[in-house]
Amino acid sequence: MTKGKLWGGRFEHRTDYSVEQFTASEHFDRRLARFDIAGSVAHAHMLSAQGILSEKETEAIVEGLTTIGKEIDEQQFPWSASLEDVHMNIESRLTELIGDAGKKLHTARSRNDQVATDMRLFVRDAIDELQARITVLQLALVEIAATHADTIMPGFTHLQPAQPVTCGHHLLAWVEMLERDWQRLTSCRERTNVLPLGAAALAGTSFAIDQQMTADELGFTTFMRNSLDAVSDRDFVIEFTAALAIMATHFSRIAEDLVLWSSERFGFVDLGDAFCTGSSIMPQKKNPDVAELLRGKTGRMVGHLVALLVLMKGQPLAYNRDNQEDKEPLFDSVDTALASVDVLTKMVGQMVFDKDKMYDAAAKGYTTATDLADYLVRKGVPFRDAHDAVGRSVAAADASGLALTDLSLDTLQKFSEKIDADVFQVLTLEGSVASRDHPGGTAPNRVWSAVAEARTRLAQR
Repeated sequence: MTKGKLWGGRFEHRTDYSVEQFTASEHFDRRLARFDIAGSVAHAHMLSAQGILSEKETEAIVEGLTTIGKEIDEQQFPWSASLEDVHMNIESRLTELIGDAGKKLHTARSRNDQVATDMRLFVRDAIDELQARITVLQLALVEIAATHADTIMPGFTHLQPAQPVTCGHHLLAWVEMLERDWQRLTSCRERTNVLPLGAAALAGTSFAIDQQMTADELGFTTFMRNSLDAVSDRDFVIEFTAALAIMATHFSRIAEDLVLWSSERFGFVDLGDAFCTGSSIMPQKKNPDVAELLRGKTGRMVGHLVALLVLMKGQPLAYNRDNQEDKEPLFDSVDTALASVDVLTKMVGQMVFDKDKMYDAAAKGYTTATDLADYLVRKGVPFRDAHDAVGRSVAAADASGLALTDLSLDTLQKFSEKIDADVFQVLTLEGSVASRDHPGGTAPNRVWSAVAEARTRLAQR
């Protein structure tokens, strides 16, 4: 038997040291230890209930696994690369602690269904943690939106001033983006929460196991219907990483807004000294580095998704060692996502908006031109004719260096005889945002309604 290998009976010579180092995963998959122990305890309980293990053996196994869990928590566990992975390290230590009973734990299972179970438990736990933190971020944004429900700012398309909106409305758009992230994670969790244990290596087991009992103890809704699929499927990892990549893209878009808004050219928001850095050469600089890093980490998250897709694309059924490479992209995606949502939550809590600059910016760029077109349509002018008339009025104002509100009534009437003195009420920023008074609109009272709805929904989680 190859020295130290729990699978070494087939081999006469020991594994080359370089191969041990190349194939070992214990240095990163040890973070699955608590899930591996939980799965092993549930497996032992099931084997005992089925008469495959004695009660005495089961008690020894559970006690030994509890001891191992404490050793790991206290960083006293003797990890060994020669034992390859988290599963073999724990099983070897269990046998050291309790003797032959430890060797019986692997009855009716394989590392293939064992690691698949561990990974599903890990992803499920990560989803729960991320969803809780996303909700905290959403609540923070909702409260800021309530404060700025009537703060007017320019809305942009093509990064050009388009129409006036309220700052609260813009912040609630971020909340909606995060809501879809939360929902995607909920959907992913449903497909993740299915037990693969019982599939063994690939074909199932000849022992009379009770998969539903194991599923119930571990909190899975049911068990997988096909043993080949159970050990080889990594859809749940890809789907989860895809959800994180989309979430990171949302973080990046939020961060891009903040980078622009905090620039000297915009001046809409101060992100606070705690979330900016200076320059090593230019003493006047206050750089939005945290927001820029949030934007930059998106490439890393998308890269992990692509790596996992490529990892799986050429694999035949069932399990292949390639799948060892699923863990580091997954783990890093989770760590990056958790760090990103935490720092973004703290940063938005420190934002201070400059209402005057936002208002002044909204007054530039003829942002109420569409309101003038709508005004003419309500007067009976076909929209395309109204569009043309307003376009000519904007061109005239621009040529004179004036805002639309600075044009005289006589001048405006040159572009359409339907324009009356009441037009100037339409051309105000306040009138523009107030007129978008429908569900999903930017009117202040709609923002307050959306805030109330969001508070109720988020509080129910």
